[in-house]
Amino acid sequence: MALPALLPLLPLLLVRAATPPEPVPVPGSVPTDPPLPAQPPDALFAAGAEAYSRGDWPAVVLQMERALRARAAVRSRLVRCRLRCANATAGPGEGAEPRAEPQPDPVLRDLLFFRGLLRRAACLRGCGPAAPSRYRLGEELDREFSKRSPYNYLQVAYFKMNRPAQAAAAAHTFFMANPGHQEMRQNLEYYQAMAGVREDDFTDLEAKPHLSEFRLGVRFYTEEQPAAAILHLEKALEEYFVADAECRALCEGPYDYEGYNYLEYNTDLFQAITDHYMQVLSCKQGCVTELASQPGREKPLEDFLPSHFNYLQFAYYNNGNYEKAIECAKTYLLFFPNDEVMNQNLAYYTAVLGENLAGPIQPREEIQAYRQRSLMEKELLFFSYDVFGIPFVDPDTWTPEEVIPKRLREKQKAERETAARISEEIGNLMKEIETLVEEKAKESADMSKFIREGGPLVYEGASVTMNSKTLNGSQRVVVDGVLSAEECRELQRLTNAAASAGDGYRGKTSPHTPSETFYGVTVLKALKLGQEGKVPLQSAYLYYNVTEKVRHMMESYFRLEVPLHFSYSHLVCRTAIDEKQEGRSDNSHEVHVDNCILNAEALVCVKEPPAYTFRDYSAILYLNGDFEGGAFYFTELDAKTETAEVQPQCGRAVGFSSGSENPHGVKAVTKGQRCAIALWFTLDPRHSERERVQADDLVKMLFGTEEGDLLRETELEQEPPAAVTVGKDEL
Repeated sequence: MALPALLPLLPLLLVRAATPPEPVPVPGSVPTDPPLPAQPPDALFAAGAEAYSRGDWPAVVLQMERALRARAAVRSRLVRCRLRCANATAGPGEGAEPRAEPQPDPVLRDLLFFRGLLRRAACLRGCGPAAPSRYRLGEELDREFSKRSPYNYLQVAYFKMNRPAQAAAAAHTFFMANPGHQEMRQNLEYYQAMAGVREDDFTDLEAKPHLSEFRLGVRFYTEEQPAAAILHLEKALEEYFVADAECRALCEGPYDYEGYNYLEYNTDLFQAITDHYMQVLSCKQGCVTELASQPGREKPLEDFLPSHFNYLQFAYYNNGNYEKAIECAKTYLLFFPNDEVMNQNLAYYTAVLGENLAGPIQPREEIQAYRQRSLMEKELLFFSYDVFGIPFVDPDTWTPEEVIPKRLREKQKAERETAARISEEIGNLMKEIETLVEEKAKESADMSKFIREGGPLVYEGASVTMNSKTLNGSQRVVVDGVLSAEECRELQRLTNAAASAGDGYRGKTSPHTPSETFYGVTVLKALKLGQEGKVPLQSAYLYYNVTEKVRHMMESYFRLEVPLHFSYSHLVCRTAIDEKQEGRSDNSHEVHVDNCILNAEALVCVKEPPAYTFRDYSAILYLNGDFEGGAFYFTELDAKTETAEVQPQCGRAVGFSSGSENPHGVKAVTKGQRCAIALWFTLDPRHSERERVQADDLVKMLFGTEEGDLLRETELEQEPPAAVTVGKDEL
């Protein structure tokens, strides 16, 4: 048991209780404190999201930047208040050795102890906001700020306002915390190619100072510039302890009941105090992980604080400062006393400097105090884990074994051994299952795919003319009668009136082949042009409703248990360039797969970025057939062996799953114009198209909900916006 190591602390607490401090006035707001915002962060965030939904880009910038500043101001005031109250109400003899003095009566001791708590609480109440709950963020919205979602809104708004430098900074800031966000990755590539955007604009607006300085220090260290490395690593340490104090202060919040009903929480005074205090201590220990975590990285930097001194001891040595090298080596050894390399370094530095000069050099005092505090907190946490069952995961690798109670050490050892044995057994079982699955997969795959599809088309006049079997594949269908001849002509006229060259491809008129021009228009753009009177509004509304029609047909025919969400929609026309057809050997669109990168030579399709890995189903609805070439076709993974061909015609739709089972391409359009609506869908609502949300809102405004019976119900506030899309694969 590690509890006896805590006993020397008890007389110190009693001495402080026996000699109460002089009355300390409750501090009010200090002039250096940032003023509280007039509106709380959640209200400002909601206002920014609402402005985004109506396309008011200046208001988005105003409200989202205010929300970011408001959250920072509230957090800063809270930290300053808690730190100031901790210092103002501390008893005398802070950090002093306990003195042998008569101890008070137990009742008086408790009263004196709680008097100190009351004074601390009064101080906090005096310097905090008048209505603290008004400024407290809910868990969901706090996560949005942690994920830097406001910057996603901001980069869209800045882009729409033609402020590319600010858009690049906002996009970069968001991407640093969300490196798997593929649309944002594409946006950054787009911004890099834009005029007026410099490399310096790609800056992390939420960078943590201690991490920035640390990275600079390590960079100069690797470049063998010890003086510069020392400067930045020392600055990193300074900023680290500022961030550590702030992080620990923010842990002193209300008790988190962690999922169970607080009305059922029933315990006595001291158990309740223990529960809350252990939760606070566990949070404070978690600051080790928090401060070592880099945005967008799953794992924190291991042994982050000690590693500063590992770099510093060698940097000081290379700079010829043996005194500092010894100090840093000894400081590092506080954490890892048995590190063989560091002990060898220390012995070398000592030999060079001389024992008489090296001996008196001590580890840094602030690190000694940090380590002592951390060990005392760990002892309390491990004791509560052992006795009360309150879980604690130690964030450090340097914790001495003796800090952990013996019974808990034995329990953890047994758990590790059991986990290793179970892991081995599961691994063996999984191998057996994989073998069995591989044997059965070939027998059942085709049958299960055919059985799954074949649901009703839900619209009168539409009929299946080819299914997976006749198309020689799986999850494939051709449906005729989706549009009437007049609807096809109306949509084709809309394309010629509203589409712009290279839409979705940064203005490239011929993005897929130099022998054809490419024009396109999205649903939202068509609706806005209709609203402005530049194209027939009913034609734009037809375009919108037709895409919804195809979505419902796909859901029903493939018997999907969850709804499809639009990933991207594009009304496009490919037109043959007459003078470039002679000797032509390429396709209108080469064979590809919609959600993975096809390697035809290796016969594999890699599902990883930059592919649109979130796409699940694809469809293309043809508007005409009065052109030459332009057939749609499926192939094997080799991209050469054709398995099926579909000739476009008015009202014909091709639907299929977006995975490696369906490589496809478009043969060359050699004469005339081929028009179609290309659609991609996802089962994951997180990747639904944000432009579609705006289109839904615009339709509701223009036509009313009673007319828009095909509208999806969406709320922008429930999800962060996806980034501005700047390029898509077209069917």
